[in-house]
Parts: sequence; C-alpha cells; structure tokens
Amino acid sequence: MINWTNFARGTAVSAIALSMAGVAMAQVTTSVIRGTVTDESGAAVPGATVTILHEPSGTVTMATTNASGQFTGQNLRVGGPYSLTITGTGFVPARAEDVYANLGNDTDVNLVISRSDDTARMETVVITGSAMQVAQVAAGPSSVYNLSTLENTPAMNRDIKDVVRLDPRVYVDEAFNDSINCAGANPRYNSLTVDGARLSDNFGLNSNGYPTERIPFSYDSIEQVSVELAPFDVEYGQFTACNVNAVTKSGGNEIHGGVFFDYTSDSLTGDSIDGDDVELGDFDEKRYGFNIGMPIIKDKLFLFGSYEKFEGANIFGYTPESAGITQAEYDEIISIAEGYGYISGGLPSSIPVEDEKIFVKLDWNINNNHRAAFSYNYNDGFNLSPSDSGSNRLADGNHYYERGAKLQNYAGALYSDWTENFSTEFRVTYVDLDNRQNPVLGFDNFGEVQVDVGGSTVYLGADDSRHANQLNYTTLNYKGKADWTIGDHTITFGAEREEFEVFNLFIQEVLGEWAFDSIEDFAAGDFSDFRYENAAGSNDQNDGAANFGYEVTTAYIQDDWQITDKLDIVAGLRYDYYTSDDKPSYNPDFQSNYGFRNDETMDGRDLLQPRLGFTYEFNDDISFHGGAGLYSGGNPNVWISNNYSNNGVTLFESRVRGGNINDFTYGGGSGSPFIDVPDESIAAVAAGIGSGPVNALDPDFEIPSEWKFAVGTTVNFDTNNPYLGDDWHLMADILYSKVNEAAIVVPISWVQTGLAPDGRPIYGTGNTNDFVLTNTEEKGDSLVLSVGVSKSYDNGIDWSLGYAYTDADDVNPMTSSVAFSNFSNFTTYDAVNPALGTSDYEIAHRINLTFNWEKEFLKDLPTKLSVFGTANEGAPYSYTFGSNSLFSPYTRSRRELAYIPYGVNDPRISPLSDAQAVADLNAYIESNERLRGYRGSIAPRNSAADDWWTKFDLRLAQELPGFRPDDRAEAFMIIENVGNLLNDEWGILREHGFPANAQLYDISGIDNGQYVISGFNSSADRDSVVANPSLWQVHFGVKYKF
Repeated sequence: MINWTNFARGTAVSAIALSMAGVAMAQVTTSVIRGTVTDESGAAVPGATVTILHEPSGTVTMATTNASGQFTGQNLRVGGPYSLTITGTGFVPARAEDVYANLGNDTDVNLVISRSDDTARMETVVITGSAMQVAQVAAGPSSVYNLSTLENTPAMNRDIKDVVRLDPRVYVDEAFNDSINCAGANPRYNSLTVDGARLSDNFGLNSNGYPTERIPFSYDSIEQVSVELAPFDVEYGQFTACNVNAVTKSGGNEIHGGVFFDYTSDSLTGDSIDGDDVELGDFDEKRYGFNIGMPIIKDKLFLFGSYEKFEGANIFGYTPESAGITQAEYDEIISIAEGYGYISGGLPSSIPVEDEKIFVKLDWNINNNHRAAFSYNYNDGFNLSPSDSGSNRLADGNHYYERGAKLQNYAGALYSDWTENFSTEFRVTYVDLDNRQNPVLGFDNFGEVQVDVGGSTVYLGADDSRHANQLNYTTLNYKGKADWTIGDHTITFGAEREEFEVFNLFIQEVLGEWAFDSIEDFAAGDFSDFRYENAAGSNDQNDGAANFGYEVTTAYIQDDWQITDKLDIVAGLRYDYYTSDDKPSYNPDFQSNYGFRNDETMDGRDLLQPRLGFTYEFNDDISFHGGAGLYSGGNPNVWISNNYSNNGVTLFESRVRGGNINDFTYGGGSGSPFIDVPDESIAAVAAGIGSGPVNALDPDFEIPSEWKFAVGTTVNFDTNNPYLGDDWHLMADILYSKVNEAAIVVPISWVQTGLAPDGRPIYGTGNTNDFVLTNTEEKGDSLVLSVGVSKSYDNGIDWSLGYAYTDADDVNPMTSSVAFSNFSNFTTYDAVNPALGTSDYEIAHRINLTFNWEKEFLKDLPTKLSVFGTANEGAPYSYTFGSNSLFSPYTRSRRELAYIPYGVNDPRISPLSDAQAVADLNAYIESNERLRGYRGSIAPRNSAADDWWTKFDLRLAQELPGFRPDDRAEAFMIIENVGNLLNDEWGILREHGFPANAQLYDISGIDNGQYVISGFNSSADRDSVVANPSLWQVHFGVKYKF
C-alpha cells in the first residue's frame, strides 16, 4: 500500500532502515508491534523475552519469541514512543528505543542481538543502525496520519478532512459541504469511527459525512487518523467506499497539554473573483480551546480531556434585487403581512453560529495483563439556512431555520493478555444523536406563506419542511474478539452486534402552507393554493413519525499466517446478519396495485464476506502487497426510514385550490389566518383515511456490497547521483472495485408506451409518488491507479508528489435522502432501467504536492513552513435536453440525456424545427471534440468535465519560549488558497453545480418520429464559480504547549 504518512512527511531517521512485512490491523483502536529476533549470523533466536514498554504511561506487554524468532505484542496503545527490551540465555540484553505504533498498520521491528561469552559485561546495549529495522505495514491501499502530520498540516478548518486530503485518492469536495469522496465512490458509503464508536452520518441527512454540522470531536483530541480503502482484515465492516478511523490521545505519567486560539474575519478574506466583487458582509470567526493529559495514579490511572469552541457566522447577503423584485415590493409584502400579525425577520447579511466540543478519556492499567479505557464525547453546533433562496426566490429572515445537532457518545473497552499467546478485547460504544431543524421564530407565528411577484416568490413564516421535523437515533455496539497465536499463525475470531433505533418525524405543512399569485391577492386574502398535512385521524404529528429499529450481528474468523519472515498471508470470513421486529404500516391498496406488500424489512437478510491479503518483502528495499475481499455497509438508514414514513396510510393532506382566507374559521373563532390552521382542514384530516406516496423495499432486495482487488509495491532506492541524492521512496497501487449489489430507487407504476426517435423508451403512464428500493441490473466498477515519490534532506526539507487516476462507473449515484430525489437527481435516457455511466463522484485526475521545511533561526526554536498543493480535473457533467415532459410522467424534466444529431439533415430531426437553432447546434457540436464523437447517438452520462482546479494552502509557524524551560509557545498563520491571494484570477473553482446538467438544446415535441428542436443553448458548457473555496482566507493563531 501507499503509506501517505511517511509519503507526506519524508523518511524516517537514519538509524532506522525500512523493512516491509505483515498485514493491516483492523477497524480497531489499538496497535500491534511484532517482529523477528536474530543473531549476527541471521539465525533465529527462539525463547527470548521481549518486554514492550509504552514510555508515557509505563504500560508493559510481554512476549516470547517462537521457534522462528518471531514475537507479537497485541492490544497496544497507538502512538508511543515504545522501547523493546530483549533478553535471552546466552545473549547480551538489548533495547530498541523510539518505536512508534500506527493505527491500521502493524509495526514490524526486526532486531539483531549479540551472543555473550564468559567475559562479556551483561549491560543492556541500545540497538541502532541496520541491527534495528522498523516499518509500518499493511496489505491494502491506505494512509495513516500521525500526530506530527495533524499538528503541522495547513488545517484551516481544524478538521481531519484537512489531513486525509493529502492522499490523492481521497478528494474533499469543497463545493459540496466538504464531503469525502474515496476512489470515486459516494461519500455516503464511507464509515467514520472514533475510539470504536461509529460517528459517520448513520442516518444519511448530511452531505458532509458527519452526523453533526461540523467535525463531531475536538481536533486536539486526536492521536492518529487512518484511511483504509481496501483493508483485507475481517474486522473491517460497514463501508464500501473507505473507512476513516481515528483514535484519541491518552494521559500519561507526565502532565502535558496546551491551549490555542485562532481568528479570521471578513477583512482577512478575499472579496473578488476574476474581477468580480463578492459581498461577504461583516463577520468574525474565532476558535479556542485547551487539552490536558495527566496521571491520576502514576503508572495506573490517566486522564485526558479537551475542549473546543467555535464562534462564527453564516453569511447570506440576499437582497430583493438578487431575487428579481424591488425593495418597494418586498416592503409592501412585509407591511401587508404585519397587518395579519406577522413578525418580520428582515433580510440578514449574517447570523452568528456556534459549535462546542468536549472530550474526556480515562485509561486504567489494571495490571500488566489487563487495561481498560473509557471515553466520553460531546458536540453541539448549528448553522442557519434560508431554505428557499436563489435567482427567483427571496426568504424573509423568519423563513430561515436552525439546522443543528447534539451528539453524545460513550466508549468503554477492556484489553486483556491472558497469556503471551492469547489476548482479548471487549468493547461497548453508545451514540445518541438529537438532530434539530427549527424555524428561527419557533412554531407560534406564521406557517409558510408564498407571494408571487412577477415570476419571483417571496417566502414568509416557518418553512413547510420544518413544521414537524425531528430526528433522534441511538446506536449501541458490542464487540468481543480474541487473538490466539499458534506458532506462525495468529487466529482472530470474534463477534459484534450493532443495535440501531430511530425516531424520525418529517411532515410538511403541519402549520399550513398558503400560496398567493400576486401582492394584490395577498392583501385581499385571495389564495391560489392551501395545504395542510398531518396524521390521519388524530392530527397528532407524532403519530406520523417513523419509529423503528434493526440489528446487525457479525461474526468473523481469520488466520494471519507468517509463512516466512518475508511472506505473510491473512485469510478470513466475515458474516453479517440483519434482524428487525419493526414493520412499516401495511397498505392493502399498495399490494392490490403492485402485487407485493409494502412492509418488507431488512429482517433475515445476510451476507458472507471473504477476505484474502498478503505482504511480501522481496528484499530490504522492495516489497509487494495486495489482496481481495467483499465489503458491505455505509448505506444511509434514511433510505429504509422512507418506507416507514411514506406508507400511504399514516398521513392525510387537506388541500384547497383557491379561495379567500375569510372563508374559514380558526381556533374555534378566536384564532387568526396564517397563524392557525383552518378548523375545516383539521376536521378533514381527522375524518380522513390516509393517502399519499408509498416507498417500499423490494422483497428480493440484496444487501449492497462490493468486491475490492488491490496490488501494490513500495520501493526504496538510491540514484547514485550527487545532485539527486539517495534514500528516495517510490510507492504505487492498483485498486479495482466491482459492484456485487447496488441500491437504486425506481418508480413502480411507470409503464412504457412507446419509443422516442433515438430509441429511448417513453413512459406514458404512472405517478411520481410510489417508489421501490431495489438493486441495479447492471453493476458498476472503478479503477484507481496511484503513484507517489518522496524525499527528505538533512537541511530540514522534505517533500512528496502523488498522482491518482480514477475511472468510476455507476448506475445511480444515490445522491439524496428521500426516494424521489434519489430517483430524479441524476441524468439518464431510461429512468426505469438506467444504464451504467461515469459516476458523479469521479475526479479522473488528481495531483498532490506537499513541502515541509524546518530551520532554527533562533536556537532550539524552529521555524516551520508547510505547503499543500493540489490540482485536479473538475467534476463531471452531462449534456441534456432542456426542460420537457415528453418521455415520462415526471413533468418539466431536465434529466434526459441529449441526442447528438449527425448534422442539420439528421433524419431524427423534424423539418418543423427552428432552423437557426438546428444550425447553431450543429456548429457547436462540430466545434466540440467531445460532442463530435457522439454524433448519431445519445451522449453518455457525465461525458464532460469542468475545468481543472489548482489550490495551494500554506502554514507558517514560529516556536517561541514558554514560561517554563520545557514549555513552548507557537505563533502561526494559515493561508488558504494562496493563488487567489496573489491574483484573483487564480485558485477559482468552477462547476456546473448539482445535479451537473448542461442543457444543450430544447425540444418542443415529437412529430412523425422526429424531434422538434425549438431552441439552442450556446452556454451549455459554461460553468459557475463556487465562491467560498475560490476565495483566499488568512487565519492567525497562537498555541501554548506544556
């Protein structure tokens, strides 16, 4: 694999020679140190005692070498430093120092010790140079980031995403809430674990990959982070894209810690892009916090804690003019609304937001054979959103809503070494998430009111999607596993159980939604549409909530066979089994219409996942690694929750298409329109029988899963050139993934009634209410090729350069949380049976550069410079027809992939077409190399890509003396997007934007089997600037470490 930690930070110290052997550890919170002890002749030393000491805490682990001289220390704390002391009859005692254990990789320590004679002084000698070979090893493509990388990388967001992006196979999408795209896969298919607790977006509402608005734990609490794209260990599960695993710091025998503060503002942020001014409003943003580690009982009980607070602002700057209306029109609407009792929120340019994190951890060395750990993590933060905004939509300040979450998680673990050959781990983790999406003014004023102004709309009151919107879920995970070493074999076996419980309330229009066609109609109370929805029969919104749970029980077994000191093979099986006692409400009409029940669940579904991996050390400088395995998980639970919420029997909507607000009574005569729901609508819901859309699970649904195959090499080499130097490191990997089963949402009622001129199906009947979650017919795949080279120098410089090529195909990118959006938000020419196409998440080419320099201009006070640069091809996009309703019941669709004509006389183009539009279209196609290749056919999905984006971030830090001799202060500056700071034409990110459609031309109909072209869009390839990642920003900060 490519270990991007060493890749990004240069080589190890000269006393350590790299040696690759062993396999990846699992999705765990501990490390392994293993190796081989030999004498000067190379003969194995059996029966030697290896004492592994964790220096900061005094924790001791004992191991004995077997007949091959091999030893293993399990369940070790991540990090270090460790020292290894080797004693044996007839040998001089020896000690290896400054050994560090990484998360996700075994640390392989191969040691050479000396035989003794009668005159030898039996003092312990320190092993150095070639007698001590240390390497971090793994069988699959991965990256591991240690504390040094976390502290020195330009982490402007204090987020692990600032670090994992160092791997060119991992793309952080700054245009889409910083989602993590691994190897061209959907970010929803990732997994994030911290101290064994699953802290990814388990439900599936957030695009940022977290269950919270920002990173759910303090950045300073993290010891190491690993990213595994294809770990061939059976303990890894619940993902098909990548697993991001973090372990937290622990206290030790010394008191240590630190405080920090950083700051930025609108005056420290760019305000122009390519010559155009960007209005940011006024804002200040600051972060501050502290961390401390200390002993409670020396060598026994330790405490670590951290606190972090963010105080910033969401920036808006929407104006009436930006939505196509005048200030006078907006003021008139507000004046009328205030006459009805409305409280206006104005048009805010910025609103303050906060985020708070607390972390506490206890480590207990019960004795030399048993230790325990307990951690608690808390995060509460929020953002504000206008809900409805854009070029023709304007939200009043009290149409905004707070989107936030409070998360608490607990983790407890017991690690035991029962003998030198048998160890166990028992762990329990619990996560409790309360998600909130509340109107800023609460629920006591207006429901939603829409006022049309010449094609633009002004929105007042609580957004209809926040009238009844509450999510709470809990996950409880138990794990027990054992490692049993028998000769050259380490047998791992264990079981896990995850219990998931969710309460999801999502009902629109519970406070009512009113639409008016003009300002005059609003003043007169003449509405064009009114909707009220609630639980049928009761009008109690809680009766309409989805309340369900399910369990996943996992068992696994694995053999890690160290065949020789150069070849290691790991093989195992993982089995996942789903159970659930909760069913969606049964809808007999659905079964009558479609022939199967709507109350299917995940109960009884299972999957067996085989894994095989190897590492082979060809010699001291060249090693190979690889493997194959099946993986499952990472699919959002919201897709299952939709079946419980949208069952067609629980909810009822009362709708009135036109009338006057005075036609109704409110609150028994004492209420008010807009603030109260009409009594007549409440009565209608009370008497109503549930009706509405139905989401169902295919009875034959298979658990989504994916095969992964990987092979790679690591080469250390000398150039024998005095200018280029020696000790170069080259790393290369090939990762191929093949979908075994993938999820898709399809409309169950659509019926094909014909064919379009280019052969695509036309679905003439059906609705866009009833959907089934099923599996794709075609199977996607991806190929990722990556290579990297790194070099360090004695003058304090190290650098690295990496490249990744990604080719990823899928059927449906499954971009959203609700069924209709998953169905509609991707391009296709056949919505019921979509074909394979380039994935929305593919970044075909990505190049990364890191450069680090350290120099002491002041004695013992280094100056550090770190630069991270990245250049990547833009996001893919598709050529489509303009808005039309010709191919399906989905009206005004912009998703239909465009047919590319042969020329102006194409027989599939009607002579009734606009001749100028046809001519312009043909000329445009001829000038576009991509489109020319598709003449006479339908343009494939995502056949084009936006412009390359290049960005450089910089961190400059100066260490300063502290108040005590061993304390250190640091002043630092982080510049994000240095290029834009130098020139506002540089560092600009341009994209077509979600869902990445380029509408090439319009069609008004089909005449005699020919398309009638009615218009041409000459700006189809024109992209838009994504403002935030395109602007420079400077953070100033200080740290103090003690």
